[in-house]
Amino acid sequence: MTTFLHSVHREYPALFWVACFNALLILPSLAGLAFDPRQVAGINPWIKPLKFEISVAIYVLTVGWMLLNLPAAETSKRLISFGVALTMACEIAAIVFQAARGVSSHFNEATPFDGIVFAVMGLLITLNTLVAAWLTVLYFVTPTTHPPALLWGIRLGLILFLLASGEGFLIVRNMAHTVGAPDGGPGLPFLNWSTQWGDLRVAHFLGMHGIQLLPLLGFLLSRHDRDAGVLPVAAVFTVLTAIFVVTLLQAFAARPVLRL
Repeated sequence: MTTFLHSVHREYPALFWVACFNALLILPSLAGLAFDPRQVAGINPWIKPLKFEISVAIYVLTVGWMLLNLPAAETSKRLISFGVALTMACEIAAIVFQAARGVSSHFNEATPFDGIVFAVMGLLITLNTLVAAWLTVLYFVTPTTHPPALLWGIRLGLILFLLASGEGFLIVRNMAHTVGAPDGGPGLPFLNWSTQWGDLRVAHFLGMHGIQLLPLLGFLLSRHDRDAGVLPVAAVFTVLTAIFVVTLLQAFAARPVLRL
């Protein structure tokens, strides 16, 4: 792990420092969770920043790992690293800023300022999706020496990530993550997925983290057998995609993934 972090720091410092930035923000978010009595949409305002800080730190390091293992033109890789770092740094800054103000960062158009913040966040995520699509194309067109299972784990993980990113635009169009009721009702601990109504975050979560799960599976298979086939990776991708679709349809039908 230390060697990997040193490599990311050396080759893609923007990604490294954004990961550090998010890791450092976890501490004040935990403090806010413990001592801030305010609530936004029925929950402590620091829960959302905490979830995003963890997720973004893992995501930018994942992109760093993918770039380190991609024998593509250095200019393309530098631009991708800068694009991901910039969009994620600004996105988390907006989320933390709104939490500190005690207001929602997403779907918030209560004031012109809040509307601008939300619009900028939407633009940042759009740019990040385009950059991720660029990385996906590079992994399909660039010859590599990766074991087949690992290569297809990366490719399919990126595809699942893009599907989840596309679903994010459906969430914005819905102007809420809950379907069937306003945001802020009863939910699962920490995740806050609705236990009474449909919740679009379930499918989004499953898809977004395919970018870590599938490459990890390919890596583990290749570690024991470099010539391991891609069938197990493809099978897990198929299952995850099916779960993604089912939970998305379930959410739009206003049914919770787990009713409590």
